[in-house]
Amino acid sequence: MHFAIISTDVPDSLPLRMTVRDQHLARLHELSEAGRLLIAGPHPVTDEINPEKPAFSGSLVVADFDSLDSAQQWADEDPYIKAGVYAKVTVKPFLKVLP
Repeated sequence: MHFAIISTDVPDSLPLRMTVRDQHLARLHELSEAGRLLIAGPHPVTDEINPEKPAFSGSLVVADFDSLDSAQQWADEDPYIKAGVYAKVTVKPFLKVLP
């Protein structure tokens, strides 16, 4: 089943994100290579294409896990959590309807 991992950043999170971004992305690439990743990406704080100062308010990952517990465990091990990027992380089941 798919699960949505919805994360909210602490204020001014970009410097913290950059310290472990490669580790964070490596885990997402593992999910993708296993065919389990539906979508992943950050939530910019602006709708500008190329903002002068990039900033993010959080992230979304939707991926396939065996259970809510396994999705929560995967989310809890995110390098962004350990680096203090996320203030809050919510994990809940997700049913893809479209497309």
